[in-house]
Amino acid sequence: MAFARPAFSSRRLVCAAAALLALAGSAAAQAPWPSKPIRFVVGFPAGGTTDVMARMVGTPLQKALGQPIVVDNKPGASGNIAAAETIKAAPDGYTLMVAPISVQTANPSLFKPALNPERDLRPVASLGYAQLYLVTKKSLPVRTAGELVALAKASPGKLSYGSGGPGTQMHLVGELFKQQAGIDTVHVPYKGAAPALQDVLAGQIDYYFDPATGFQHIREGRAKLLAVSGTKRSPFFPDAPTLTEAGVKGVELGNWFGVFAPAGTPPEILARLGSEIAKAVALPEVRQRFAELGVEAIAQDAPAFRKTIVDETQVLTTLIRERRIALD
Repeated sequence: MAFARPAFSSRRLVCAAAALLALAGSAAAQAPWPSKPIRFVVGFPAGGTTDVMARMVGTPLQKALGQPIVVDNKPGASGNIAAAETIKAAPDGYTLMVAPISVQTANPSLFKPALNPERDLRPVASLGYAQLYLVTKKSLPVRTAGELVALAKASPGKLSYGSGGPGTQMHLVGELFKQQAGIDTVHVPYKGAAPALQDVLAGQIDYYFDPATGFQHIREGRAKLLAVSGTKRSPFFPDAPTLTEAGVKGVELGNWFGVFAPAGTPPEILARLGSEIAKAVALPEVRQRFAELGVEAIAQDAPAFRKTIVDETQVLTTLIRERRIALD
C-alpha cells in the first residue's frame, strides 16, 4: 500500500524558518556578557598617559572577563572625537571610553556645538588622579607660592605661564590660580606639555602647572616646585605644600581619569565592569606603572566618580564663563 507524502505549503516553510530564526536570535540575546572583544576608545595618541593607563588596566581586565580588550585610539578635539564615537555606539558593554574627566567637565563649555556627555555617557569607575605641580624656572627669585604671588602683584602683566594649549587642564588650572590669587600674568599656550616644560627649563617662561611630565627635572633641581593643586599633598613630593596650605585657596582641580559607557548600558554590566576595574587598579604592577606617569591609582565607584565630575563641572563652567576662556 502506498502512502502519500504530506504536503508542505510555502507559507508553512516560511513560518518554520521564521521560528528558527527567532529561536536563534533569542539564544544570541541571552548570551552571557561578555561574549566578544571589548573596545576601549581613547581620545589621545598611543603612548600618552591616557593610552598607557587604558592598556595597563585592559590587561588584567581581559583576563578577568575572558575577552580581549582592544584599544582604539581616536585622537583629536581634546577627546571629543572619542566621546562622539562612544556615544553613538550600541549601549551593550562592548564599547567604552577611557578619558580624563575634562571631556565631561570642561569640553561642553569650550566646544561649539557641544556634546552632551552628562546625558549621553555614564561614568563606570575612575582609574586615577594626577595633581598639577606649580613649577617655576630656576632663575625666578621665589621659593614659595606666596612669593610668586607677591612678585606677580608687584609687576602686573610681566610674568608668563605656559600650558599645553588653550582649554587644557594646565590652562584652566593656571587661570583658576590667577583668579584665586588675584594676579595678572600672561598665558603662553604650547602644543603639548613637553614644549611648555622645555621653555620653563630654558627660562623662556616663568612658571607653569606641570601635569607630572617634569618629575625628573624637579628631582634633579633644574626646575623649582613651589606647590601642588588638590586637597592633599602629592604622594610623589610629600614635602611640597598644597596651594591652599601656601595661602591660595580654591585651586583644587587635578586630572581625573576614568572609564565611561554609552547611556543605556545595562546596570548589571556597569556594575560588573566597575568591580573588575577596581580589582585591576588595585594590582601592584598597575599602581606602580601609574605612579611612573605621576598618577595616583584611585578607583572610585560610579556614584563617587559622578559626584567628582559634577563638582568639577560646576567649578570649570563658572571659571570658563568668568574668565571668558574660548578656543580659537
